[in-house]
Amino acid sequence: MGTIWSTIFYQPLFNLLVFIYNLVGDMGVAIILLTLILKGILYPFSQKSVKAQKALQQLQPKIEALKVKFKGQKDVMAKELMALYQQEKISPLSSCLPLLVQLPFLIALYQVFRSGLGSSDSLSILYPFINNPGQLSHFFFGFWDLLKPNWPLAVVTGLAQYWQSKMLITTKPAVTTPGSKDEGMASMMNKQMLYMMPVITVVFGVTLPSGLIIYWLVNILFTIGQQYLAFRKHDSKPALP
Repeated sequence: MGTIWSTIFYQPLFNLLVFIYNLVGDMGVAIILLTLILKGILYPFSQKSVKAQKALQQLQPKIEALKVKFKGQKDVMAKELMALYQQEKISPLSSCLPLLVQLPFLIALYQVFRSGLGSSDSLSILYPFINNPGQLSHFFFGFWDLLKPNWPLAVVTGLAQYWQSKMLITTKPAVTTPGSKDEGMASMMNKQMLYMMPVITVVFGVTLPSGLIIYWLVNILFTIGQQYLAFRKHDSKPALP
């Protein structure tokens, strides 16, 4: 199983990182470019997630209306809710897809920073067409050790995570259904993510190699831009009569 994992994830990512490093000569810059390349590869998944998040927000008033109409009828409510999702062609789980897809890459990059950059023996797994630099520098701009944790970077990444989650709440439409409460499943999950994810990011970020946190920060910033463009494009569409 370890060989399969290495062949599919670890070795390709390590080779791509070394290839970029050979071009730019700086490991920090190489990590940023690697992040953008991976984000581009996974763009269809993340774009689908952003659209699903926006669609779920716009659907919230209808969900609250169903809760009022079928209050105390959990079975009927569940069937009506699934019918609503099917009618609107929305999957509530699609917003979680990018995180699940990114997880293997995140784990593989963690292994690259923990074992790949710190040992010259790792260069033996380079593909024949990748130039062997002989030694990899794990410093950003010559002084920032990417193998060591960096708590200020972890805090900045946590704040960026908060900003990304905050966008999902501030763009949510108001619920105007009489007797309903704005505490649906999607709403509660968004509010939990608003505070939990930044805290988790900081707690783990202060213990992980800063190179991995740079990857996560750039990934978040890209997602923020993607959400902003998607939400603005959606809000600029004229309302249907």
